[in-house]
Amino acid sequence: MELLPPQDPSHWLAALAINGLLIALAQRLPLLTRAGWVHAGVLGTLLLGSLGWRGWLAVVAYLALGSLVTKLGFRRKRELGLAEARDGRRGPENVWGSALVGTVLALLACRAPAAAVPLLLAGFAASFSAKLADTFGSEIGKRWGRHTVLITSLRPVPPGTEGAISLEGTAASLVGSGLMTVGMLALGLIGGWPTALLVSGVGLVATLAESVVGASLQQRWDWLSNEVVNGLQTLLAALLAMGLVQWLPAPGSG
Repeated sequence: MELLPPQDPSHWLAALAINGLLIALAQRLPLLTRAGWVHAGVLGTLLLGSLGWRGWLAVVAYLALGSLVTKLGFRRKRELGLAEARDGRRGPENVWGSALVGTVLALLACRAPAAAVPLLLAGFAASFSAKLADTFGSEIGKRWGRHTVLITSLRPVPPGTEGAISLEGTAASLVGSGLMTVGMLALGLIGGWPTALLVSGVGLVATLAESVVGASLQQRWDWLSNEVVNGLQTLLAALLAMGLVQWLPAPGSG
């Protein structure tokens, strides 16, 4: 695993300049709202500054894959009233609902003792794996889920209901978590297949837990918006990964 970039003012100024230029060039892409692009620039600066290009590319991959799956079957989802608002463009609330936990862990990792960095990066990876699992499961389940049930009671409910799951959507969640985890592994942000399998599994577990919250507490408490629930989901995934990764055998042992 490569070392994290040097934490000096010139590195952070370069991160700011690079992201400013890239956001200015990318604003025509139908992925984010105008305000969403501004916040994405802040997010990109923080990730490039703290983790370097590996952390930045990981979140670009998350954005690209999430946007792609959102567009799948979009016309039909719009006809059914299940499509994301703003033609699928994400705003600032979506950016930070998905990435706040991971960003905090990235900022901690770049200042932490070397021994703590792998732990924090496992949490970083798990937070984004869980969020991509949620996006894949929701978007595929709404469009192609044939039998949608409430996770807490298994009672049949219409697609798009908070807390609803389907076999197709759950399988898509596993694919989304796996894809994000493989990307993190390829970028060297997590080390070894045992950690990758743990992170991928945690992503699916956190997504199912989010469905439980959506089916129960979110219906009762108005302050539990989708963005807050997303933040709780990514936090749960990060905490589980950081708690469990310590029990994995060290590379080269046994």
